[in-house]
Amino acid sequence: MEKNPASFSIKTWADDDKPRRKLIVKGRGGLSDAELLAILIGSGSREDTALSLARKILKKSDDSLTLLGRMSIAKLMKFKGIGEAKAVTIAAALEIGRRRREEAVTDLKCISGSADAFAVLEPVLSELQHEEFWILYLNNANKVIHKSQLSKGGITGTLVDIRLVLREALELGAVAVILAHNHPSGALKPSEADKAITMKLKKAAETLDIKVLDHLIVTEKAFFSFADQHLI
Repeated sequence: MEKNPASFSIKTWADDDKPRRKLIVKGRGGLSDAELLAILIGSGSREDTALSLARKILKKSDDSLTLLGRMSIAKLMKFKGIGEAKAVTIAAALEIGRRRREEAVTDLKCISGSADAFAVLEPVLSELQHEEFWILYLNNANKVIHKSQLSKGGITGTLVDIRLVLREALELGAVAVILAHNHPSGALKPSEADKAITMKLKKAAETLDIKVLDHLIVTEKAFFSFADQHLI
């Protein structure tokens, strides 16, 4: 019986073909998603190099890093050659990427419309598989001074405590808030419950001279704005 060829090992490849070497020579932008993932994997199995294994993982994720970022540790470990340590490394790297995107938009000077609010909220909400309700707190220059998760629930919905929203707004000295929650289903149409909680919050905030500027429903790549649709 023939043994597996030694060429399955990346160590036997020409230096220019090795992902780590290629990154050093050509820079990070010169590598494909599969090559970057191969660096995280480090080594393959008897059947696959780290690169071919990376390609298999990406193919299972429809070549989408967003979908790969949602893959659980257990699911990653179903690939032959991916143990717990490698699965955790992949998950950690993708989470760092997500947080980097989130950090990049927190420098936004002010919110001038729903698209600006979505830019702040998209890294936080778009990839979640459960529903969460978040609040953006703004000062009188419409700059985001704080964002916080108000509630976390299952796919069917969240619980919203109006008192917590207004108490935090007063503590922060916020003059306006933007409400937001995600729909893991991808549906952008607001429910009657969404409309009811929006109006309830708006009415309560008005008694403290705090404005509810908008309520965004966020999905993976799109959003629905109550303000844009004249529902608030």
